[in-house]
Amino acid sequence: MPAADAAEAVGTGADLHLDLGARRGRNDLIQALHESIRSGRLAPGTRLPSSRSLAKDLGIARNTVADAYGQLVAEGWLTARQGSGTQVADRTTYADRTTFANRTTVADRTSVADRATSADHGASTSQLPTATEWRYDLAPGSPDVSTFPRSEWLAAARKALPAAPNEAFGYGDPRGRIELRRTIADYLARARGVRADPERILICSGYVQALNLLSEVLASQGATTIAVEEFGYDLHWDVIRSRGLDPVPVPVDEQGVRADLLTGQAALLTPAHQMPLGVPLAPDRRTAAVEWARETGAILIEDDYDGEFRYDRQPVGALQALDPERVAYTGTASKSLAPGLRLAWMVLPEHLMEPVLAAKRTADLLTATLDQLILAEFIAAGHYDRHVRRARLHYRRRRDHLVELLAVRAPAVRVAGISAGLHVLLDVKGEAKDMVDRAARQGLKVASLDSYRFKSDPSARQALVVGYGTPPDHSYNGALDLLCQVLGV
Repeated sequence: MPAADAAEAVGTGADLHLDLGARRGRNDLIQALHESIRSGRLAPGTRLPSSRSLAKDLGIARNTVADAYGQLVAEGWLTARQGSGTQVADRTTYADRTTFANRTTVADRTSVADRATSADHGASTSQLPTATEWRYDLAPGSPDVSTFPRSEWLAAARKALPAAPNEAFGYGDPRGRIELRRTIADYLARARGVRADPERILICSGYVQALNLLSEVLASQGATTIAVEEFGYDLHWDVIRSRGLDPVPVPVDEQGVRADLLTGQAALLTPAHQMPLGVPLAPDRRTAAVEWARETGAILIEDDYDGEFRYDRQPVGALQALDPERVAYTGTASKSLAPGLRLAWMVLPEHLMEPVLAAKRTADLLTATLDQLILAEFIAAGHYDRHVRRARLHYRRRRDHLVELLAVRAPAVRVAGISAGLHVLLDVKGEAKDMVDRAARQGLKVASLDSYRFKSDPSARQALVVGYGTPPDHSYNGALDLLCQVLGV
């Protein structure tokens, strides 16, 4: 990548989710920005990406973006100042940012905390062979924690903590600090297309707690089953079972989950990037899933675990935007920053907010406050957007390197799934389990596709699920070399 492009990729531009028409021209972009500002999804003061950055993200000409920005500046929708970039103008005519729901006052309430020894989206111990020490870790589900932005996090802490009010250090709102909920609402609206209101956001101690709370509440309301994708994490299925519900597997193919086969009172889905098949949910199936939820009164639980990391095009927007009253959106900092932060968030339908708060209160009362304050400042200062852009470039290069190496050294191996996330699916010749065992004996940690199947079927599709996020840079090439040896080439 040329130096100019690399610099732009990690620049100060914010991520921005926009739905453009088929022509993807100047008028389409103006209309999309108009709608985002009118609806309040882009709040006054929001700094937009540079014209170069947005053009690259959307796959359109830079002049098209510059012309659209210029038109909106002339109309008063945007402002442009030297050194400050392009921002949403401060106007008093915006629609109320809570147009999709009335704000309600809710009581303090809570449920079961995360299992202390389990990762949110990492492979469970039953999914990988045991080894005393791993030379290389190519298991899916974890980011490269060596890239955690320590200096920026420290800068955010130095600013956030002295400015925090005294009451922030006491027992507070179980929904989480309002500073973080407001910041998360703004970020999700512009970057993931989520229709978010701070009053409908609940901060959790990790994604597993979010799933635990939702499962507990659904069970208390009479639910007995939750549809789950036939490939996923057994930890998540165990969480559902622990609340007295039965997870029911639904087939998944190259277009995502079979929405026509959804059943039960809820469904747990990964629409942006199915884990581990690596496919997005097709548009007609997204619509069908929401229609099913509307017709049956069911809830869709959207697990947007790595939605920021799409490398071949702009990320698919959140399913929640299609119907905020039927979709409970969940997101986490575990992939974008680090699992150790134990911070996740839910954007809830109105009728679930109060009972989920009740479950949260009895689980752990509230999520630790200090890191919430720091994350709020971290996002508001632009550090989060810059880190995500750096990470996106970092992981894209790692994936490209893996794919290019396999094309040379293992041409019989097929790389499946879209260019996104922190893992690839490799269709292999031979028994995948044997390869996993052979890798483990040499100190290489990988997983088989069958270990993510709801009901094991070793005779079915033979594939490895390979993560490229975990190894630090100095060991990545060694890990890939050993992987190629394990593949028998």
